[in-house]
Amino acid sequence: MKNLLKILVVLLFSSVCNAQQTDVSVLKYEELEKRIQEEKGKILVVNFWATTCAPCVKELPHFMEINNKYKGNANFKMILVSLDRLVDKERVLKFIKNKDLTAEVLLLNDIKRMNTWIPRFEKDWDGNIPVTLFYKSGEKVYFNDGEMSKEDLEKKITENLQ
Repeated sequence: MKNLLKILVVLLFSSVCNAQQTDVSVLKYEELEKRIQEEKGKILVVNFWATTCAPCVKELPHFMEINNKYKGNANFKMILVSLDRLVDKERVLKFIKNKDLTAEVLLLNDIKRMNTWIPRFEKDWDGNIPVTLFYKSGEKVYFNDGEMSKEDLEKKITENLQ
């Protein structure tokens, strides 16, 4: 009976983990910075995007393919940071469902302070998206300005997972 209960718990947990988000956490820059620091011991891929950004939408299927490949690795995490406006939260939720986004999606509601937080993420970031940052144990190890190919994304992840 105990083994059956354990199996049911594992199955339930795995189905919850694979389910799409039904809500999007809304946060400010400081909260996002804290989340990044919490991912110690991992390679963390943080992609800044928006539903209205064509290059962002174009690269997301590659990101999901790579996320699905590595999501079982305890040393890997991907976060998609939407820069859509707070009033567009429902559009973001529909987008998550329609595009089958499996990585965690956050909505950064801090547009008025962009000139403050953008250079804190990366001094060379001009504010355009998509942008992808790679962190290893909370320290930034790579900055990619613009669309990222599946091959480049996977290469950076494998380099840093070692």
